[in-house]
Amino acid sequence: MPHPCLTCGACCTQYRVAFHWMESDEVTEGGVPHQLTQRLDPHRLCMQGTYSDPIRCVALDSEIGVYSRCTIHPNRPSVCREVDASWEYGKASSQCDRARVAHGMAPLTLADWRWRDVADNDDDHPDDNGNSPSSPPNTPIAA
Repeated sequence: MPHPCLTCGACCTQYRVAFHWMESDEVTEGGVPHQLTQRLDPHRLCMQGTYSDPIRCVALDSEIGVYSRCTIHPNRPSVCREVDASWEYGKASSQCDRARVAHGMAPLTLADWRWRDVADNDDDHPDDNGNSPSSPPNTPIAA
């Protein structure tokens, strides 16, 4: 089962994504791509597509509720990093819940994270492809 955000994307269509101009890649290496932003005020930028209704972040590649990905995920703004999916870290997220409901989806529950539970993991096969790692050889290491 994939991470629930990979089949959602609702939050990227509901909120203005505003952040300090210092997060731009014009100032900070590896920052938010400046060409995808617009000036909000003297101190803040926002992601294109999130300034006014209808909101849809320019970096969103998604069919809401089917598939979703942020095209700048490693370089996304701090405000995006701060929006947790409901119950991902053991508590509800009102931002996540409101965004999902706005698109006719149910809020996430603890059950949506069961795939991460240790009890549901295959202990004999620690990687996701069903193969156990090979044991190291019992040969002495040359000095």
